[in-house]
Amino acid sequence: MPDTVSTDVTADLPSTAALPSPAAQAERLIELGVTESAGLTAEEVRAFAAAAEGAGDGVLLAVHPDRVPASALAPLLRRAGRPGFVVVDMTDIDDFAPHGVELPDAPLYLVTGVDRGDRMANWSPEEALPALAGEDRTPMVLTEGIHWVLQQPAVLDRNLCFMTIGSRLRKPNGKLDARTPAIWISNGTGRDGRERRDAPKVGWCWWGNRHTWLGFASATGRRREG
Repeated sequence: MPDTVSTDVTADLPSTAALPSPAAQAERLIELGVTESAGLTAEEVRAFAAAAEGAGDGVLLAVHPDRVPASALAPLLRRAGRPGFVVVDMTDIDDFAPHGVELPDAPLYLVTGVDRGDRMANWSPEEALPALAGEDRTPMVLTEGIHWVLQQPAVLDRNLCFMTIGSRLRKPNGKLDARTPAIWISNGTGRDGRERRDAPKVGWCWWGNRHTWLGFASATGRRREG
């Protein structure tokens, strides 16, 4: 791994505002129709958020990907007035499942201690995964990363975006696909189209490649309730 990058987990936390309260996050998910898509009532979501109010700062409400997949969440993202999108060569986005991480068996759960992983910019996923494990952190899955940007759009900053390497695709032969999901900002070039410049973009990077503008989103843990 690059030897010029700090391994201090607190050194390069995103310089963005704190996450909204669980109650505010719940209202955001209700407003966007995410919880309805998950088969949850507004009352159920508000009750879950109320129980999470004492869970501490930096708690992210997430809907389990079995209830609402990444393909349904990505278009809800907004930046510069433009909706989020999935790259055209990732039609199998919803087949990227949690790998090496265990999500709570519940429609709603909490993600704690979220971090964009700026300190690992220009690392490859192959290099970052063992480093995160060594810090007792868990890589975020793709849907968690999208939820984070839905609740805190400023976390997606040009040249400071992130991969979500807790999601991987297992191929029919049993091997892992070399692609790893990431969320960044489109430049409006190539197949993205000029009309998508500055839009939030869900795409992929190679497992062994480094990118200077991508960190690795991670958390301290997950739990069913506050």
